[in-house]
Amino acid sequence: LKLKQLLATHLGGEDFDNHLVQHFVDEFKRKNTGKDISTNARALRQVRTACERAKRTLSAAAQASIEIDLLFEGIDLYTSITRARFEELNADLFRSTMAPVEQVC
Repeated sequence: LKLKQLLATHLGGEDFDNHLVQHFVDEFKRKNTGKDISTNARALRQVRTACERAKRTLSAAAQASIEIDLLFEGIDLYTSITRARFEELNADLFRSTMAPVEQVC
């Protein structure tokens, strides 16, 4: 039963990607006075691809850059994220997986 509980809390890379995408959507909106890319499928796809790449980079480096030309309405997205900020954004995901692991151990 405990193993089933542990497996029920499966955490995939997509969970981290979703947090990163939301972070950069919010950042774009903040830096560009309310420009909302969340309803633009092409822009979201580009951000998601860049986030997946950044996540892989952060597994070996302290910082990753995201550079997307002409992301939305002629506006570029040039930004970066540190591993510390990545961990902060995903702290809830890390915590949610630890409780079942601690119960099993």
